[in-house]
Amino acid sequence: MNISVVIPTYNRYDFLKSALDSVYAQTYLPKEVIVIDDGSTDNTSQIQKDFPQIQYFHQENAGVSSARNLGIKKSSCEWIAFLDSDDTWHENKLQEQVFFHRENPNILMSYTDEKWIRDAQEVKVPKKFKKHGGHIFHECLSHCIIAPSASLLHRSLFGEVGVFDESLEVCEDYDLWLRIAQKYEIGLIDKKLITKYAGHVNQLSFKYWGMDRFRVIALEKLLSTNKRDIVLQSLLEKYTLLLKGAIKHKKTTEIKLYEEKIAYFIRTSSIS
Repeated sequence: MNISVVIPTYNRYDFLKSALDSVYAQTYLPKEVIVIDDGSTDNTSQIQKDFPQIQYFHQENAGVSSARNLGIKKSSCEWIAFLDSDDTWHENKLQEQVFFHRENPNILMSYTDEKWIRDAQEVKVPKKFKKHGGHIFHECLSHCIIAPSASLLHRSLFGEVGVFDESLEVCEDYDLWLRIAQKYEIGLIDKKLITKYAGHVNQLSFKYWGMDRFRVIALEKLLSTNKRDIVLQSLLEKYTLLLKGAIKHKKTTEIKLYEEKIAYFIRTSSIS
């Protein structure tokens, strides 16, 4: 199996070095490593001298989805693994996934469990992020349980379901995994094979309030599929939570928006 590794990065030079060290320490080495610098203003371009074997591309700042999509476009291999520049892989991460896919040739995507580190200490992963394998669409609805750094995908999936949605500032991974899980089985390697580091200042998950605002956009795109009923149920739950938050913070526009959405989907659901 030939694997392209795609690493998007923005102002994370020191983290990026650690990420790349973990790639080149793999017991199963990828064929190519592509770093997409999404308009960094630090010394990220220096990474070309530190790791001359990588393919390095710079673009104007356009977000992580755009950077990953450019990496997909530049890649040449049948399989693509993503690695966020503030994460690291354990040395046998790719080896375990290659073994899985050789044993399960009909499965086109897999992911692994993960370890979380905050302030140099391992922290317990919340139960809501419990990992599941197989037909996991239902398990993917509430939260994003698949870390991009844990994933390995056959490139044919992008032709079937599309790439990362560049209009989403966050939850772009949640959106793509739902589109895949709606149609395909996803394999789980039930081992902690990546490490995620939490708490640094430019972490996207800490940058935006009300992450469900972005998740509902992804869910609304699936209302025309054969998963409509289960998607609608999840949407109504998220609309209700967002409405409560809007009322609490006296956000008049958002209150009206979510009241209208709840009323509309209840009405159309009863008609159908």
